[in-house]
Amino acid sequence: MGALGKLTKIDLRKFWKHEALDFTRWLAQEENIQLLSDEIGISLVDVRPEEAIGRYSVDIVASDEDSDKKIIIENQLESTDHKHLGQLITYASGFNASIVIWIVKDAREEHQKAVEWLNNNTTSQLSFFLIQMELWQIGHSPFAPKFHVLVEPNDWAKQLQNAPSDSKELTDTKLTQLEFWKQFINYSKENNTSLRIGRKARPQHWYNISFGTSEAHISLTVHSRENSMACSIYIPKSPKLYENFLIKKESIEAALALELHWQELDGKLASRISISTEADLDNESEWDSYFQWLKDKAEKMAKEFIKYV
Repeated sequence: MGALGKLTKIDLRKFWKHEALDFTRWLAQEENIQLLSDEIGISLVDVRPEEAIGRYSVDIVASDEDSDKKIIIENQLESTDHKHLGQLITYASGFNASIVIWIVKDAREEHQKAVEWLNNNTTSQLSFFLIQMELWQIGHSPFAPKFHVLVEPNDWAKQLQNAPSDSKELTDTKLTQLEFWKQFINYSKENNTSLRIGRKARPQHWYNISFGTSEAHISLTVHSRENSMACSIYIPKSPKLYENFLIKKESIEAALALELHWQELDGKLASRISISTEADLDNESEWDSYFQWLKDKAEKMAKEFIKYV
């Protein structure tokens, strides 16, 4: 058995000399913003660096692919300070942002507590992340980036706090959905999935997975009222990509040995290619079989559709 390597923490400035010119531009690249997306469980899309607001410039502006909420990212390759905390609030107000991400070298205790306080005392429509940026190296290997989440919102706790008193049925459904996706994530990881399972579970009827393109993603859905579930390739804004897939329809369905439902959504740029089956979300004894079905269909569809991107 060979010797183990030594893990060494690297000073951020050794790789990113300049915060705006180096780090922000690096983070805005698709493969790097995906690392951040996987860590926080939010799919960051429409990424725009150095967006102006009045006389200020926000490091990165983006959107949450699932909800279309506005996101701002402020980078600080130093320890946190009052100035940047104030800027975060100013930017959030100016952009009417719903999600605020502060990426730093180190977080002072008072600023970490301040971000926690903001999460605990604002509505469910506003969420704050405080993330420590790290670089690591084993021996003489290339540097490896690591996003370490110090503070994150407890969105579900906020939703429960703000839920009306007559919403018990809705709340129970949301809790079931949240638990279903949590167990699906664990099942997939324990069964050596090839899927990019990075997003956190949420109390909603869908769970999205990236598969190698920013123009489309896999959408897994469960519908309690319809007693069904589905695996889809969802294309939000690219009719051209849908046409590329449609041209290869016979080849794709033959390779998958599946008959898919091809759907251009009326009045939208979006389109969907899906397969569905019956599923009773209240029957927890069947969840493992549901997980297996979703995992199997998602893996096969990801492997086949990426050929035509």
